[in-house]
This record gives sequence, structure tokens and C-alpha cells, in this order.
Amino acid sequence: MTGADTFRDDLGASVVVALVALPLCVGVAVASGVPAELGIVTGVVGGLVTGWFRGSSLQVSGPAAGLTVLVYEALLAHGPRALGVLVLAAGLVQLGMGMLRLGRWFRAISVAVVQGMLAGIGLVLIAGQLYAVGDVTAPGGTLEKIGALPGLLAQWDWAAVGLGAGTVLVTVGWRRMPARVRVVPGALAGVAAASASAVLLHLPVQRVTVEGVWAAVDPPGPADLAVLAGTGAAGTVLALALIASAETLFSAAAVDRMHDGPRTDYDRELVAQGLGNSVCGLLGALPMTAVIVRSSANVEAGARTRASRVLHGGWLVLFAVFLPGLLRAVPLASLAGVLLHAGWKLVPGRAVAALWRTHRGEAVVLVVTAGAIVATNLFEGVLVGLGLAVAKAAWETSHVQVEQVREGEGLCLRVAGNASFLRLPKLLDVLDALPGDRPVRLDLSGLRHMDHAWLTALEGWERQRTALPPGPVPPGPMAPGPMAPGHEGAT
Repeated sequence: MTGADTFRDDLGASVVVALVALPLCVGVAVASGVPAELGIVTGVVGGLVTGWFRGSSLQVSGPAAGLTVLVYEALLAHGPRALGVLVLAAGLVQLGMGMLRLGRWFRAISVAVVQGMLAGIGLVLIAGQLYAVGDVTAPGGTLEKIGALPGLLAQWDWAAVGLGAGTVLVTVGWRRMPARVRVVPGALAGVAAASASAVLLHLPVQRVTVEGVWAAVDPPGPADLAVLAGTGAAGTVLALALIASAETLFSAAAVDRMHDGPRTDYDRELVAQGLGNSVCGLLGALPMTAVIVRSSANVEAGARTRASRVLHGGWLVLFAVFLPGLLRAVPLASLAGVLLHAGWKLVPGRAVAALWRTHRGEAVVLVVTAGAIVATNLFEGVLVGLGLAVAKAAWETSHVQVEQVREGEGLCLRVAGNASFLRLPKLLDVLDALPGDRPVRLDLSGLRHMDHAWLTALEGWERQRTALPPGPVPPGPMAPGPMAPGHEGAT
């Protein structure tokens, strides 16, 4: 294939990706509680800045539905002026992680935790957009949103609901259209149909407010840096950096399976994302991450090199600068429909069912992580999920076998496996049930590991056993010295 052929493929793919990205950029911004233009700015940076790097050649970056919840919570906690500073700090954290070559370690995160995180984000997104689709102001917290759902029908503007539902139907049904029609993305077709309907029928619904991309750019000043000293700011920065990085690198792994080109360099990609988020922070825009929807559209449209994602950033600039009137015709309910569909796709119903049949522990981690995010917030929910995954792994690896074998007039208690405090109750139950009138020999040669809790418990049991009055059968000789794996004692 010649260079001209490659460029032609990349140019065509870039147009498709830009058309997919445009409604998502605007919708994510509106759902995050910031001007619609800032979503486009982040999309432009994702193309024109991050797109140049060689970390992953075909995945596309921009504002993501997965960060909507965290950004919205950060704005409530710290105010709109804090957004740029928080995103800038998160970008610098990502840069540091990439330079320290920590990108590959994200592959060690439990898949169940990641799926639970995405499911939690999807549920929170759905709860919020059910209000937006009817032009209703939503309550503050997720639990409050869920609690107020029974009375929502009476508050809905049904004209807006019709536009949002129509957007979802067009988006879902678009995949059944002929291939030549599917060149236009389904989400864009749904938004275009809803916008045209609202204009032609003169429907009194809320629409996107667009003043100008460059007017929306509001770089943070030196005084705004004080937010980093506030309560919870460090946690927000860390959550932005870690969640954006995890979503990016998991997206990269998925995109690598879709094409035969160069594989992702995880550390370079982390540096690229960090630089992109640093620029977004300096512009006061939304944080970015690699997005699987745009990335898969890029691959399916025939992109060959990273030029397609760079060009998609240029198309976003042209759309925003020269077609702002079209953006003002877009109903907010239609964008809510796009995000409802995106949120639903984040909830892995089939994955939960499959995990429950094969690995129930993983299914529990997934469900608990999602539930914790809904009940608390994104950062705390992910920490709960990670903690549960670590506890599950520790429990599953601490296998201990305790076997009693007769030895003449006495007993031999054989212990094998990994002796951690998690399995200590099992041993103590066996030790407490041993008869006190006959000698007992401990065989610990089968232990591969014994922690301090086990050693302390065994030494205490040995001292207690020695202090017992002699029974009908005289006790055996005491084992000298402390017990350790491989030591055989008798008492």
C-alpha cells in the first residue's frame, strides 16, 4: 500500500471518528456540569496533542463518560474554578507514572474491579440522565436521584422525553441499516434526527448553549492552585489519574485485539495521556482518556496510522468554529439519550451472569464495587472493590490442610499449605478438639508459609498443653525451641 493510499484511509477514518466524537464530547460536558465547548476542547487536545504520540497508534482520546461522575462530584466539592488545577495535577501524576514505567502494572488490576467500576459509572450515569432526558433538574447525590425516581414521571416534559427516546431508538437500530448508511455514526444520526424534529415542530425544550469554543477556555491562575491544599483535593487528583489511566490502558488492550498493527507501549501511552491532561488542565477543560467507542470506530473505518486521530482533532475544531449554530439546535434531552445508551453499555449484565456461573467470587467483587460507587462515590467505591479483590485473593491462596493420623497411643497432626491468619480459626478449632489424655505430635513439614499469627498461636497452644495435668497416658517429650515451617514438635 502506498503512502497516498494510507493517507486516504486515515482521512476517511478521521471524519468518521470526528462525527462519533462530536455528540459525545458535548454530551459528556453537559452531564459533567461544564459548558459544552469544554468537551470539544478536550476532544481537540486528544487529537492534536495526544494523537501525535506513538504509545498506541489507533486508539482515540477525548472526554469520556467514565469520568463524568468524578468530574461532577469534584465540581460540587471544589467549585468550577478548581477544574483546571485538578486536571493539570492529574496529568502531571500520569506523566510521572509513565516516566517511572508504571504503565504495565495497570494490567495487574482485577478485571472484576474494572468491570465493577464501569458498571457503577453506568448506573450513576443512568440515574442522572433519567432526569436530563425529561428536562428535569436532578437532586444532588446518586442515592437521592434513585430515591426520587418514583415521582419523576409527573415532572417529565414528555416532548423532551420523546426526543431522548427517539435518539436511543435510532442509535440502537442504526446497526441494522445498510453498510453505506452506517458510515454516519448511529449516535450522530439520532442527535441529528432529534434536533431536526425539535426545530421543525418548534418544541419548547432545553437546548445546548454554545457561546464559542475559545471564549469557554478559562486557564487557571496562580490563586486557583490553593485548591490543592483543600480537603479531598489529593484524593480527587489521584482518582482522576488512576481511573483515567486504567480506562486508557484497558481500552488499549482491547484495541490491540482489533488490528494487526503495532502493539501498545503502555508507558509511552501513559506519558501521552499525562501530557494531554496537563494541556487540558492549562486550558481549564475536561480530563481525557482513551475511549473505546471512538477507538473501535477508528479501527473499523480503516485507519492505518496515528494520522487519523490527529486529523479528527482538526475536524472537531472546524465543526466547533464554523458550525456553532448547529450545536445550538441540539436538545439536551437528545444528548441525555446518547449518554443513557452509553451508560447502559457500561453495565456488564452478561459478564455478571457468566462470572456467577464460573467464578462467583469475581462476580461478588464486580457487584460490590458497582454498589459501593453508587452508595458513596467513584474513588471510595473503587477502593472498596480493590480491597475486596485483595482479600479474596489472599483467602483463595491461603489453603491449609489439617489431618489427624494415629501414631501408636498418640496422634500426629499434619499441617500443610499456606498458613496465614485468615485460616487460623480452622487450626484453632482442630487444636481445641484434640484429646488431652494422649500425646500429640505436630508435623509442620508440609507448610510452605507460616505467618506470625500462626506461630504465636502454636506456641501458646504448646505452652497450654504442657501445663495440663498428666492424663492416663503420659505426655510425649516437648519439642525444643520455637516452631517454624518444617519443624516437627511433640507434646
